[in-house]
Amino acid sequence: MRIALSFLLLISISVSANDAKIDLREFAQTYFDRMTETQAPDATGEALESYLALLTDDVGHTHLPWQTDGARLPDGKAAMREGMTFYLGAHTHYRAELLDVFVFNHSAIAIRYRNHAKGVHPQTQQPIEYTQTMMEVLEMEEGKVAVIRKYHE
Repeated sequence: MRIALSFLLLISISVSANDAKIDLREFAQTYFDRMTETQAPDATGEALESYLALLTDDVGHTHLPWQTDGARLPDGKAAMREGMTFYLGAHTHYRAELLDVFVFNHSAIAIRYRNHAKGVHPQTQQPIEYTQTMMEVLEMEEGKVAVIRKYHE
């Protein structure tokens, strides 16, 4: 029993040490850069995969009011890939500015940014244009984003 407890403690310290090595401010900048690359008019499948590589396979995603269930499901990343592929290249113009980064110990990051986009909605074929300020709260697990919660200002 004592050996098992010692082993579990050692593993837990090792996992915590690995998580502590991640610079979450740097991660936030990388996340923002890769996410905005997926919104560019010339966005590619490679840009999308680069962004998705930052997420756990079972990532949960909430984007109110459209996506209200942020439950982590085994196919979370696959569902995001499908949804994001549908909109890939829909913008004719996209610009974003990172305004703030907040780090909460080693478990969460919040990024606040302003973006402006123009394009054609792929489903309705109607022109779209918007400017908004967003906050994304990223819940971290083992160096990857496990849950994304998006809020509009």
